[in-house]
Amino acid sequence: MFSSSVSERTILVPILAVVATQLFFIHSVASVNDTNAYLYHKCLEKDGKYKSKSLYEKNLNSLISNTSVKDYLYGVYGYRPDTVYMVIQCRGDSYGSKCDTCLSTAYSELRKRCPMNKGAIVWFDRCLLRISPTTFINEMDLKNKFYMYNMKKVRDPASFKAKTKALLTKLAKEATRKGSERSPAQEYYEPGDMKLDGKMTLYGMVQCTRLIWNTDCKKCLDTIIGELPNCCDGKEGGRVVSGSCTFRYEIYPFLDTQR
Repeated sequence: MFSSSVSERTILVPILAVVATQLFFIHSVASVNDTNAYLYHKCLEKDGKYKSKSLYEKNLNSLISNTSVKDYLYGVYGYRPDTVYMVIQCRGDSYGSKCDTCLSTAYSELRKRCPMNKGAIVWFDRCLLRISPTTFINEMDLKNKFYMYNMKKVRDPASFKAKTKALLTKLAKEATRKGSERSPAQEYYEPGDMKLDGKMTLYGMVQCTRLIWNTDCKKCLDTIIGELPNCCDGKEGGRVVSGSCTFRYEIYPFLDTQR
């Protein structure tokens, strides 16, 4: 049974800390728009493990092998108690073959980093992949979350932070307001930019998975935007990434649509 409804400026540094809310801090100088960098993963131990050559593993492999995705897909395969649920959500500018390739890359990485885990999430620059033995549709996920930020600091942190928050807030409003009006490739996704002092431009992007309602998308984005001071205060670039929504800002173009 089957149904379907992130140059040389890039440096990823190991996790520095883990806190009670399962929030992870990762350093990054930047990211690229031509490559699909691995960002982070989370093995969901509470979901248990499956055995090699078990029906769950067969269902999981069948689900992935029978999936071709353009930008987003929520899939279900098999019957209880061996049902497998999956979501693949690609970044708004990474559709078609880029999204399909990201699914293959993400699944391969997930099998290596979370072997035999029934539940797991992996984040790449261009996509998010999650598998689970239970449904998670319409569930806002802010528990599985991490930060990434640019090591370089701006000259005027207070002013830059205010403008960054203003841009991201505007993008969040647009992404959720127009969500129902957009084409499938861009729903709950909004890129944008803002001219700063001098010749500098601030680039931003927000996105939610299509697993959650419009109102929950707005709530999710508002929550992570509110974490700007903890994530990337005074930094030239940064992002907060969760299981349901994400934002990113930089002082250089990082999306295909921003070239």
